[in-house]
Amino acid sequence: MNKYRNRATTIDNHRFASLREAARYRELALLLAAGEIRNLELQVRFPLLVNGVKICTYIADFCYFSKDGKYTVEDSKGYATPLYKLKKRLMAACHNIDVEEV
Repeated sequence: MNKYRNRATTIDNHRFASLREAARYRELALLLAAGEIRNLELQVRFPLLVNGVKICTYIADFCYFSKDGKYTVEDSKGYATPLYKLKKRLMAACHNIDVEEV
């Protein structure tokens, strides 16, 4: 068990770092099957560049398009670490993407 007390689990041959993340995947899989969302991607990497210099990489738990075409980037968080908060702000500044926490 890690310091945040997450328990890894596997569903549909995908490994999830926490039960919260796995539960959200189940919800999104149902929405995908119902046609409510499309292009569901897991563990999408976003390079975070400042003035052309790569500072770090943000890895989103889930990315998808809603029925109306809105692009959504989600992170399943039980606890927002200072590093996560910084990367979330960099996502907004570098990619104009507001990460949704679920």
